[in-house]
Amino acid sequence: MTNIRRASAIGAAVTATACAAVALAPAAVAAEPTAHRATAAAKAAAAATYNGACGGGYSVVNSAQIGAQGTVFLTYNSATGKNCVVTVRTKPGKAVHMTASLGFASPTTTVTDTGYYTTYAGPVHLDARGLCVTWRGEIAGEVAGKNGTNCGSPAANRH
Repeated sequence: MTNIRRASAIGAAVTATACAAVALAPAAVAAEPTAHRATAAAKAAAAATYNGACGGGYSVVNSAQIGAQGTVFLTYNSATGKNCVVTVRTKPGKAVHMTASLGFASPTTTVTDTGYYTTYAGPVHLDARGLCVTWRGEIAGEVAGKNGTNCGSPAANRH
């Protein structure tokens, strides 16, 4: 119970700080160079949105932008304990080489979907309950992802 209260207090402080920053944001944006604002807007526009390809019950728990090409999404289904990865292009078009990959280190297990796709690669599913996962996506030679993240509690595997 104590940890929850501390987290709430920290959350309130972060929220208050974030609200103060938002109140100051218009002045900060006005002072920001136009070129920098355009670059930030282009990066935000480059992010693809999750397309639901993993199926029902999956929620996005992590993602990584793949340059201006798209985004790789790591999802999790708490009912099944399975993770899923899908790589989604920002702007579908001519088929390009794409990859969606998901794995864990011990025992070494990796599932991958790779090929030439117009819209997305994957989904790839893996039961990684209680384990850290390594996941990545690739679109036309650009790669993004993360190693050893979203670690579950080993206690979740005990029955």
